[in-house]
Formats: sequence, C-alpha cells, structure tokens
Amino acid sequence: MRLRILFGTLALILGLALYALAVAALGERFFSPHRAVEAIFYALAGIAWIWPAARLTRWMQRAAPHRPPMIG
Repeated sequence: MRLRILFGTLALILGLALYALAVAALGERFFSPHRAVEAIFYALAGIAWIWPAARLTRWMQRAAPHRPPMIG
C-alpha cells in the first residue's frame, strides 16, 4: 500500500503540473482577448481536475486484496 500511495502522489503532482501548463497555454492562446470568457474557462478548468484527482486518491487509499497466509 505504501508504494501505491507513493506512486499515486507522484502521479498527482506531475499530472497536476502538466494539466496546469496545458490549461495556461490553451487559455492564453484561445481566450486571451476575451477576459470574461478567459475567466470562465479558468474557473471551469480549475474545477475539472478534481474528478481525476479524486479517482486517483480513491485508488491510492484502496487496501490491497487480502491474501491468506501460505501453509507449508
């Protein structure tokens, strides 16, 4: 479980950084002249990352399946 949390944390940090860069590039390229539309885009993009992050967090916290002890 510790490795799952480590990998999940690293994936969350890296994924969020890449997501932020992509959103900033898209916002600057397509919505820069329209400030109100740009603000709405950033608000929606700021909320949109929560769903994948929540799924990743649930996966990180899920316990490993129980394996019975080996006999013999």
